[in-house]
Amino acid sequence: MLRTTLAGLRMHKGRLITTALAIILGVMFVSGTLVFTDTIDDTFNAKVKGSTDRIDAAVLIDWDTAAPEPDDEQEWQEPTLTPGMLAAARDLPEVAEADGLIRGDAPLLDKDGRIVGWGTAGISVGDDLATRHTAAEGRLPTADDEVAIGNTSATATGYGPGDTVTILDSDGDPRDFTVVGIIDLGVDQDLAMQGAVGFTPATTTRMTGSSDFTEIDVIGADGTTPDEVKQALDTALGAPAKVMTGQELGDAMAEGAGGGQVKLLGTALLLFAAVAMFVAGIVIYNTFAILIAQRQRETALLRCVGAHRGQVFGQVLTEAAVVGALSSLIGIAAGYLLATAGITAVGSLAPALLDGVTVSGLPTLSPTTVIAGLLVGTAVTVVSALLPAWRATAIPPLAALRSGAVAAGMEEGSGWKRAAASAVFFLAAAAMVAYAVRGEADDTGMILVAAAGMVCFVGVVTIGPLLVRAVVGLVGAPMRKIGVPSMLAADNARRSPKRAATAMIALTVGATLMTGYAVINSSMEATLDDQLGLKFSVDYEVMRQPIGGLGAAADEEDADTGVPPEITRKLDALPQIDGTFPRRQAEATLDGPEEEFSTPVVGYIGAEVGTDVRQKVVAGDLSQVGPGKIAVHLGLTDWLGLEVGDTITLPTERGERSYEIAAIPDGDGPLWGIVLDDTDFAAAFPGSTTDDAVLVKAADGEELANVREAILGAISADPTLVLGGAAEMKEQYSGIMNGVFWTVAALLGLAIIIAVFGIANTMALSVLERTRESALLRALGLTRAQLRRMLSIEAVLVSLIGTALGVALGVVFGWAAAAATFDHLILRVPTGLITVFLAAAVIAGLLAAVLPARKAARTSIAGLGSGEVG
Repeated sequence: MLRTTLAGLRMHKGRLITTALAIILGVMFVSGTLVFTDTIDDTFNAKVKGSTDRIDAAVLIDWDTAAPEPDDEQEWQEPTLTPGMLAAARDLPEVAEADGLIRGDAPLLDKDGRIVGWGTAGISVGDDLATRHTAAEGRLPTADDEVAIGNTSATATGYGPGDTVTILDSDGDPRDFTVVGIIDLGVDQDLAMQGAVGFTPATTTRMTGSSDFTEIDVIGADGTTPDEVKQALDTALGAPAKVMTGQELGDAMAEGAGGGQVKLLGTALLLFAAVAMFVAGIVIYNTFAILIAQRQRETALLRCVGAHRGQVFGQVLTEAAVVGALSSLIGIAAGYLLATAGITAVGSLAPALLDGVTVSGLPTLSPTTVIAGLLVGTAVTVVSALLPAWRATAIPPLAALRSGAVAAGMEEGSGWKRAAASAVFFLAAAAMVAYAVRGEADDTGMILVAAAGMVCFVGVVTIGPLLVRAVVGLVGAPMRKIGVPSMLAADNARRSPKRAATAMIALTVGATLMTGYAVINSSMEATLDDQLGLKFSVDYEVMRQPIGGLGAAADEEDADTGVPPEITRKLDALPQIDGTFPRRQAEATLDGPEEEFSTPVVGYIGAEVGTDVRQKVVAGDLSQVGPGKIAVHLGLTDWLGLEVGDTITLPTERGERSYEIAAIPDGDGPLWGIVLDDTDFAAAFPGSTTDDAVLVKAADGEELANVREAILGAISADPTLVLGGAAEMKEQYSGIMNGVFWTVAALLGLAIIIAVFGIANTMALSVLERTRESALLRALGLTRAQLRRMLSIEAVLVSLIGTALGVALGVVFGWAAAAATFDHLILRVPTGLITVFLAAAVIAGLLAAVLPARKAARTSIAGLGSGEVG
């Protein structure tokens, strides 16, 4: 039987090519994902080792125990590690060397003179210090006018060794330095996200105003282990010290920086790989089902010469195992190449996604990946062939007397049983969706919707043949008027609805996932736009970025802490701007349920609350805020037991004043604490004249990019002023979401490619089965072009039905998943993308039919009539 099986594989190898391609693509995705994530893991391990292998232990601040409980007589001070603690560490016999890390604010300016991000950190570094920071390029600073820049800041600004850069000191004064190196921040999440500049210790103190330490790095004496060094430091140092070995510190930083992201990324990619393998399994099942039906005479002949049912069953599974194993090996090699391309593609994105960690080098191909790819590919192939193999055992020996290959066995089944069973699945799925959507919005709801989708999909598989027959019957009438090829294509699909349904199911899976994700992405973007519109009712916001002691160290309490009036006047004069609304803030002390407390009182000068400045409200109407009427945030009203219509008395600079609550805003946004009308605010707090921020509204019809450039020009003289707001966030979120969407679409596209191969395979095997039928049609006058057209229309019909069904399911379950996960969802169906999906289905059907139609059309009438296939 083994020789017979192998001989059969050689004879029918052409019919199994598409099956092999489906396995190769699926295994390529699985193995490529494993190689990719293993490579990222190795990169993290190398970064951890490179970041912490220079030290044996590190002393950090224990934030859980360091902060004392504040009281009315003592102001809380941020804990630090003092020079005395460093001296105590150096005196230990277990310590060979110890140095402290000084850290504070030292904002780097970019080439346009703006602060990079929200202000880089200044840290003390040096080759002569026992620190874990090294130079990835150039060297570390040794002179007071030298600086080394963190790798993430260097990437963001384009600075490199030899450049002259400007950095603000703790008073906000600019200082020039020469870049001598690039610091490898490793997996230090805080520094990678904030950005860093490294100075000598003396310069760090001068620039940041700090002389204490945030970390003490220690090298142990000869003959001591890291654990012994840790134990000695633990005993010698008191609060707020927290001691870790170098390995423990590296592990903690790796987990915080990207260990979780790596696991999440790997899980997400493997989920897409599972989708690809599921679709491949459908293709494999369909292929073997057709092959078994076509080889009835061959199988029956084996039964006649003595093969029993078990041997027939084993023969089919052996074929599947051989095809699966060989295809899996090719898929593993292809996966390695895919991972190589993926590493190259994400090389520039990795620092942003993984907090500064770059991914490079040759991919890691582990034995586990090879074994997993081989087992997954072979197992999916064998499992997919189980049902066709079992059906093969039911072929009686007398079937050898029948002439021609008949696949009618695929079309068995009771229609009413299918309809009843599918109705049960659909009702169960509908109940699960209804429960998920009506429940509390969280991740559990999305999981429940996903489960409902799988239940619904089982119903689709069950009713698929009836659906194909009904749809083809519906469109068949007008198709008959188009021409003979169209009529024959509809009749062929209607005659073998189960085969057509099985072929389209794979495409339905891909279209459902693609459409569902498109609906989720589009709805999230619409919801986000709406929420940002409530949170940022104007386009831009100008505010000052605090720097170290800036402001706090000033002689006057409010000096240099807000937006200067001349900046507001410059903004008002810009033609690209429709209006500016300075925000002013004061404090009011109220009687709480247990004790007095302070709450902010906010006023927007020149703004109409509810129109120019707005936010989501849970009660009342923001448009009613005016003289004598105020808005109070929900958190405050809940605590004080107030509601709309109540009166609240505020202590002001002009004495106590009473106001009526007109609205209660909720959530994030510009309206926090207590919001007064601008005239009431000016009357109640005449001494609060500092604008802590200025809201800017763009003029109608102006390009936001032009507005942004105009605002930046107006504030260019003061590098500590930063620009943010809804326009910026919308652009950032839109870019991120679009990037993620097309990445996911590309991953799901692999499943659709496999599905197209499945349709092509079905068409190719159908051509082989219908050789005599095609010969008869040719003999009756059907031209080669008409035969090709008939097969193309049949493939397009199957593709369109599968895609249309997938689109419908995708819209429903995409909406359900988003609604079950997010509050206040705004449904938005991307009709443009859906149109593209349907157009792609037509193209996919045409591509799937190209080779089968060409092969059928090129075979001679005589050869087809005799059943020979060229």
